[in-house]
Amino acid sequence: MPEGDTVWHTARRLDSALAGRVLERSDLRVPRFATADLTGRRVLDVTPRGKHLLARIEGGLTLHSHLRMDGAWRVYATGERPRGGPTHQIRAILGNAEFTAYGYRLPVLELIRTAEEEHAVGHLGPDLLGPDWDPAEAVRRLAADPARPLGEALLDQRNLAGIGNVYKSELAFLAAVTPWLPVGELAPGIPERLVATARRLLEANKDRPDRRTTTTRRPTERLYVYGREGRPCLRCGTPVRRAELADRVTYWCPGCQKGPQEEPSH
Repeated sequence: MPEGDTVWHTARRLDSALAGRVLERSDLRVPRFATADLTGRRVLDVTPRGKHLLARIEGGLTLHSHLRMDGAWRVYATGERPRGGPTHQIRAILGNAEFTAYGYRLPVLELIRTAEEEHAVGHLGPDLLGPDWDPAEAVRRLAADPARPLGEALLDQRNLAGIGNVYKSELAFLAAVTPWLPVGELAPGIPERLVATARRLLEANKDRPDRRTTTTRRPTERLYVYGREGRPCLRCGTPVRRAELADRVTYWCPGCQKGPQEEPSH
């Protein structure tokens, strides 16, 4: 599932191609909105909200999409053949005289009133890359359920919006605790540090082609634990392990991270 920095980058690419230009092509390939025609309307902006994308369109409309696991938006010069996947996977097309954006495999695609955007994204916590960022509120939400495993709490977009599976594992490593440790057992100051680190990493990576959480410049060592099962930890040399947490793959170092080593059985 794309992380908040990936969605932010996607929004900037769409905004650059579409904002301020009049749509000459509009095709929403979902049954509910198949007859909607946006041609002749100007795209005002494309804004990310956590992992959601909001394309605001002249006339008080917003095209709301979410990428989830494998959705994607691709932008090409108008007239260029799209290469984001088979044609039948295209769910949306928005085009102007210069650029055309294709939405592939979008599990969420709806046309809503801009005044009603809160119905789609109002449940989200503070956006790590948004103008509403509020670290104190993010900490409060993260700590609201002391018994909840840290990994689950970090992935819950109602706590803070933008963290995905990669950052979940990397943040737990950087805090030196396992993702199964209950939030209420974090040492004083750790929730604040986690939230600040999350913000710093997403800000640093939002314009990078390759996400990085480590300080080394080696291309094979961009992440501390994610995707490194069986390989030595970059800090202590202990083999990195992999398991499931709430049906999501999780990586951690048993040498560096303290706390429960696997999710308790229920």
